[in-house]
Amino acid sequence: MGFLRKYVFHNFGLKLLSLACAILLWNGIAREPVDEIAHTVPVEFTHVPADLAITSESIPAVQIWIRGPQRLVRQVNPSDLHPTISLNEVRIGFGERTFELASGQIRAPRGVEVVQVIPSQVHLGFDRRVTRQVAVEPRVVGAPEQGLEISSVISDPAVANVTGPQKRVEGINAVLTDPVDVSGVSGSATFTVSGYVTDPLVRVSTPAQVRVTVTTGKPQAPSKSGAKR
Repeated sequence: MGFLRKYVFHNFGLKLLSLACAILLWNGIAREPVDEIAHTVPVEFTHVPADLAITSESIPAVQIWIRGPQRLVRQVNPSDLHPTISLNEVRIGFGERTFELASGQIRAPRGVEVVQVIPSQVHLGFDRRVTRQVAVEPRVVGAPEQGLEISSVISDPAVANVTGPQKRVEGINAVLTDPVDVSGVSGSATFTVSGYVTDPLVRVSTPAQVRVTVTTGKPQAPSKSGAKR
């Protein structure tokens, strides 16, 4: 009886109240409608080797269907879902590989169940990441002051580094600059512009900007050495 008084009947009313609250809370959760919602989320890549480049031009994204109590499911944002693929086993020169993406690979908030991932496989291409030096080609538009012509166009620096998948980098012959407008220029003028390449998988790693100096002068008179007597 002493045991019952000390551990069972002590604060018996509070214990009954706590039990009733727990039962009411459980009933509320159990009766809450269950929803299913889909979110489209980009795939996250982990353990990527430093010299590995993904050759897919678009970022893979998957549709993730989640299921759970209506209150919880509606609070989930796409940023709360993390479909991850580890690339630590990919070796340079592997070319292509298909990865499984099951529900168990998706990190989601507690209380929410991932019921389906579409697509369930992600196919990727790989190549070695390289850096190569190419010439800088300034793009000049417009016309200088009337009666003058462009006598020289100098880029500083004259070369730039590009980085990306090896096969794509090998196809880059030059870094182009944003247009340099020389309309009305007389004498010499220097412009600071950005360089770019047209391949979306290749980026200009250095330099970030290029100085282009355009010099104008009067047209040279044609040589008379070939004139007839």
